Amino acid sequence: MTIKDIKAVYFVGIGGIGMSAIARYFISRDIVVGGYDRTPSDLTRQLEKEGALIHYEENVDTIPDACKQKDSCLVIYTPAIPADHQELVFFREHGFNIQKRAQVLGTLTEAHKGLCVAGTHGKTTTSTMCAHILHQSHLDCNAFLGGISKNYQTNYILSKSDYVVIEADEFDRSFHWLRPWMSVITATDPDHLDIYGTKEAYLESFRHYSSLIQPGGALIIHRGLEMQEQLQDGVRRYDYSLDKGDFHAENICIENGEITFDFISPIENVPHVILGQPVPINIENGIAAMAMAQLAGCTTAELRHGMETYGGVDRRFDFKLKSDRLVLLSDYAHHPKEIFQSARSIRELYKNRHITAIFQPHLYTRTRDFYKDFADALSQLDEVILTNIYPAREQPIEGVTSKLIYDNLKPGVKKQLIQKDQVLDLVKSRNFDVLLILGAGDLDNDVPQIAQILQDKC
Repeated sequence: MTIKDIKAVYFVGIGGIGMSAIARYFISRDIVVGGYDRTPSDLTRQLEKEGALIHYEENVDTIPDACKQKDSCLVIYTPAIPADHQELVFFREHGFNIQKRAQVLGTLTEAHKGLCVAGTHGKTTTSTMCAHILHQSHLDCNAFLGGISKNYQTNYILSKSDYVVIEADEFDRSFHWLRPWMSVITATDPDHLDIYGTKEAYLESFRHYSSLIQPGGALIIHRGLEMQEQLQDGVRRYDYSLDKGDFHAENICIENGEITFDFISPIENVPHVILGQPVPINIENGIAAMAMAQLAGCTTAELRHGMETYGGVDRRFDFKLKSDRLVLLSDYAHHPKEIFQSARSIRELYKNRHITAIFQPHLYTRTRDFYKDFADALSQLDEVILTNIYPAREQPIEGVTSKLIYDNLKPGVKKQLIQKDQVLDLVKSRNFDVLLILGAGDLDNDVPQIAQILQDKC
């Protein structure tokens, strides 16, 4: 089936952040878009406003008629959907063209110059930064992002540019479908061990991904990663970090709520870069984003302007309230290294204030594999409130609960275990100084109410 043959596209798991971006791509081309998701969300409601036909019951009868024509409907699914999902089974049994989200993105990287960002953490912010720099430059770009850009209030950018920025997801080896022209690799801390089994298999997956970069392109890799890349002939290699490497920062200044630094590059240095979202962790993300944008052809002025006007990503160190009396942030961090960086950044910003985190662990397997690392990362904070685990695609594992993290928090950290449905009552009953909402589950759905409760108290 070619693009010209497609009259309808059906998404099994349309509410996922990456799936919704592709849905918008097809909506913009006046193709019928239908889809299933488990629960409504702001994202699915917005897609419905844009024209998507979405339902929330696993039921073949609710699939739109246009999406039941196998010769003209492409079915796209996310690996998070179980194989026995009724609708997915229907499409398989009736011979539909079924593709993973990553396969569709792979086709786009063959048709455009793919600028991809892979890594255990940092990839959403880095790809969104890079997309913003390019979009406001003379080059422009398309983009499929893993988060909602605050600059554009969407996770998708459409243009006539030859460039496409894509967040390369390692889950289920999805990024092996891509054919990047250039790629950043931010980190390779083992994750998704329910899929990979071992750390060695996880690292091997990144090695294979690096071999997919097209000749004439480039790899921009964080210094000190355990993975061993395998590059085709004609692929340039650069490294980066905060203060060392081909690309790095010098003269970093953090004061009065502003962060500036000099971008050091083998191509051309960019002095006095102002970080539009002044969070310490974003210095390193910004270095990677600027490196790829500069290699693509952005000018010094475009790099500086793009960084200064970058507004951030929803749920990535996302300030909801910010005053001398109260700070509320929401952060998607759900891997121990992400939480460590988030906690370190907030501690650096608010050295002398009481910092409380409400953390909803994501996945039983991730909790089982990394509960001690989660406890170490969270122990940088003054107080930790743990909710029950968000299961996503998993069934419970005997003996695996949030108490594993709770029991391993360091002495001196105030701690509490609650159910997720008790969070709002707890917020009503407490006063906070700096409150951080952490996790990739559904706790973020309560953040608007949390913000309102806290505002009403002020």
